[in-house]
Amino acid sequence: MFSQLSPLIAAVSALLPGLLIGYLLRQLVASRSVSSAESKAEGLLTEAKSKSQDILLEAKNKALLTLEDVKKEEKERRDQVQKIENLLTNKEAELEQKSKELHSEKETLKTKAGELVVLKTDLENTRQKQLKELERVAGLDRQEAKAELIAKTEEEYKDDFYKRIKKLEQEQREELDKKAKEILTLAIQRYSGSHIADVTTTVVSLPSDEVKGKIIGKEGRNIKTIERLTGVDVIIDDTPEALVISGFDPVRRQVAKLAIEKLIADGRIHPAKIEEMVEKARTELNEKIKEAGEAALFETGVGPIDPKLTYLLGRLAFRTSYGQNVLLHSIEMTHIAGMLAAELGVDVSTTKKGALFHDIGKAVDHEVQGTHVEIGRKILQKFGADERVIKAMEAHHEEYPYATLESRIVQAADAISGARPGARKDTVEIYLKRLGDLERIAGSFDGVEKSYAIQAGRELRIFITPTKIDDLGAIKLAKDIAKKVEDEMKYPGEIKVNVIRETRAIEYAR
Repeated sequence: MFSQLSPLIAAVSALLPGLLIGYLLRQLVASRSVSSAESKAEGLLTEAKSKSQDILLEAKNKALLTLEDVKKEEKERRDQVQKIENLLTNKEAELEQKSKELHSEKETLKTKAGELVVLKTDLENTRQKQLKELERVAGLDRQEAKAELIAKTEEEYKDDFYKRIKKLEQEQREELDKKAKEILTLAIQRYSGSHIADVTTTVVSLPSDEVKGKIIGKEGRNIKTIERLTGVDVIIDDTPEALVISGFDPVRRQVAKLAIEKLIADGRIHPAKIEEMVEKARTELNEKIKEAGEAALFETGVGPIDPKLTYLLGRLAFRTSYGQNVLLHSIEMTHIAGMLAAELGVDVSTTKKGALFHDIGKAVDHEVQGTHVEIGRKILQKFGADERVIKAMEAHHEEYPYATLESRIVQAADAISGARPGARKDTVEIYLKRLGDLERIAGSFDGVEKSYAIQAGRELRIFITPTKIDDLGAIKLAKDIAKKVEDEMKYPGEIKVNVIRETRAIEYAR
């Protein structure tokens, strides 16, 4: 055992000195390394401190420079702010001064306004006192004095007004003639024969051409009397043994024709005889109108009605609608409506009456305001017509709703009669309606006794009451009527408004 441990002990003993020497050498090397590292660290630290001092100095220099720049910039801004504050202070002072001045001026204006109101009140009171005093002295109130002043002024300068108007018209005559010639020259090449002559003119046969001179009379007094009394235009030209009566109203043309025929038969033609024959012609024509109404009732099988309503029905024989005779149109409608009613099993009598009287308003529509449907309703109501008949006729132009089946049948019959080929001429009806509107406009003015549209609607001849309108008033009336025609109507070319003021003095020697 001991022998086994001896080599181990010997080895350990030999190893211990070597270990000790190695440890010492290592310690020595370590200490030297530490010393070297410390020396390097001290060197680095010294170098770092030196660099940090340099950086700090540079930073301080930059900071000082930046601070100086900031202080300089701040000083400049303070100077600018100070200048702005000074300007604002000055502006504020100026505004305050102006405000004080405006307030002072406002107070002054208020004072002056109050003084002005007081002064105005005083002036108005003084004016009213003076007016009352003048009215008391003159014995007239303000309106009466004004009217009297205007009347005196018009009376005093009436001749001057009339002369000035005539002078202006004369100065424009040459220019108007030139313009008229240009229009005529342009129109000649575009002219085509009128197709309405047959429905607006009537030819009267004469026994000889010598009668023409009698009808014209001395200085045209006979023909002027005929035209004035009948409202037509009598045309006497080179046509042998014939003259032409022109007018849009068939009743007037027929009255003129009958009167001329009676004058020719009598042989005595002068204004007094003309008036007598015109009255006889009107009486005779009224009888014919009544006969036409009775014939229409008999032909359609409608029972007897009021004589006045029969007369109105007969007047439709002298009215046209788009070139179609209204009475013949109504008779035709009555037959059509009666057949339709019989086929549909409704009241035939009511339907036929509604058809026959559907245009009864056209008998007086140029004398009464309103549509012919509304006028017709009032006429039938006045004469006690059955309400079913009124409902049957009132819807034929869809102004009223279709209240009954009969009203639809009447409307259908109206369309059938009016729409058949050749029944109507639109242009003729428009032309005739325009002539009627011309007379309606003229008749709406106060002081107008009669008005006639003649010369195919190119002239509106108006007769006024001489006691109501003087010469100057006649000129004003012509201008007012022309202005109203321009405002309310559309028409080609121009329309001559001819206002006639005629005074007659009649006495009898016994």
